[in-house]
Amino acid sequence: MGLFEQIIGAVANPSQQGNIGQIGSIINTVQQLSNSTGADSSMMQSVFSIVGGQVRSALQQKRETDGNEAAEAVVNQFGGTSPNHDAVASLFSPGMQQEVAETVAQRTGLDANMIQQLLPMVVPVVLNVLKSGANAQNPQGGGNSVLNSFLDADNDGDVDIADAMQMANRYMGR
Repeated sequence: MGLFEQIIGAVANPSQQGNIGQIGSIINTVQQLSNSTGADSSMMQSVFSIVGGQVRSALQQKRETDGNEAAEAVVNQFGGTSPNHDAVASLFSPGMQQEVAETVAQRTGLDANMIQQLLPMVVPVVLNVLKSGANAQNPQGGGNSVLNSFLDADNDGDVDIADAMQMANRYMGR
């Protein structure tokens, strides 16, 4: 099952944290970022896609070195729609933050300094999407289906946060 299907499954499952309000809040935050930066929605989706890929790599590394619980803890602690510098620092060293910004800039044509300023807004939103699969009663209890799908437990390589957000946008009728 793909990432989007996992997110929709989490929204439909009362034992998971995902809900329509959360998805709507995520979509609104993305639209606000697009408006505030002057970047069109497709450019902002590219930013989320590239940053999402970097978040995925960082979470995979965290899972490999510290265990699945550590990756889930980052998602549960820092997933949200408010800017959070600690979310970025939990995944990327200062040098890696610069590399992420430069990668996004090279692939989108946006300014690397602007991207670096956007990271505290983009990373928590990516983590918030992943948080939708956490257990509603016991988030630290493990078994986050959305996170597992994002980290591509079956190694098929078919994971993209921007695609999932775009499908969620259509699902919400926006």
